[in-house]
Amino acid sequence: MTLVTAPFAPVEADLQQLSEHLRQLVGGRHPILSAAAEYLFGAGGKHLRPALVLLVARATAGEVTLRHRRLAEITEMIHTASLVHDDVVDGADLRRNVPTVHSYFGNRVAILAGDFLFAQSSWYLANLDNLTVVKLLSRVIMDFAEGEIRQSMTHFDPDLSFEDYLEKTFLKTASLMAASCKAAAVLSGCPEELCEQMYQYGRYLGLAFQVVDDIFDFTASTAVLGKPAGSDLQEGNLTAPVLFTLEETPALRTLVARKFSEPGDLEQAVALVRMGNGIERSRQMAQEYAQVAATFLTDVPPSPARQSLADLTDYVLSRLH
Repeated sequence: MTLVTAPFAPVEADLQQLSEHLRQLVGGRHPILSAAAEYLFGAGGKHLRPALVLLVARATAGEVTLRHRRLAEITEMIHTASLVHDDVVDGADLRRNVPTVHSYFGNRVAILAGDFLFAQSSWYLANLDNLTVVKLLSRVIMDFAEGEIRQSMTHFDPDLSFEDYLEKTFLKTASLMAASCKAAAVLSGCPEELCEQMYQYGRYLGLAFQVVDDIFDFTASTAVLGKPAGSDLQEGNLTAPVLFTLEETPALRTLVARKFSEPGDLEQAVALVRMGNGIERSRQMAQEYAQVAATFLTDVPPSPARQSLADLTDYVLSRLH
């Protein structure tokens, strides 16, 4: 696989318009929403999910229509709303090295801002007047809630299976990517088979993306993560590197089972994960998912946008280096 330097190039201008339009859409109702919108959509981030919508649009329709643009905005609203709520649930003070919405505005405003984003995304979604797209994105919002519940019910569970971990990962991350890619193809008028291929592309790209993020919890610095390293493990969120390490290191099971309650437990657990094969096995898992994602682009006609979709399977892995 080649190293990607500009995977969003075919839609760079579209993405520049997106953030400004989102701030206008969300912030026009009330000063506090305006302040929250400016904070949310001006805080950086790569806008991966709307970029996927725009790239699939250009790859399948040859252009980005107004409905595609609105779909891109909807996906970013849904994603951002989920982050705002997740940060409240997790008590996270930092995201991307800046204070989270709830730490800046308070829990009440953060929850209401997340609710408003979900509600507004649903309104704009309904106004696309495409029942298939409405069903796809509505299901994503359900998936987010189910994924968060599943995660909370398996905290500090050393018997968590890979099947459950991957299902939770799909619900919380890959579901939106999969549905967004398919919805863009639906709006392009693609045949059902190609729409389903776009869904599978987004699904496996999303799984690869999240496994890489899970690796970062052990390999990246606090400055890169935007939050303290080991935060997921400290919260009891057992990810691929941990599950692989649990298979080969019984001592880790003891630390997890007692919820790192004794001094030095968390530090020892992080060290065990870093010393074992769990991180390398997780890298291999992410690479396999990225390679599978690329196979679903076979029927997409050659174009710069299609190439960018292929390059994104490299990009999610290049983040490891």
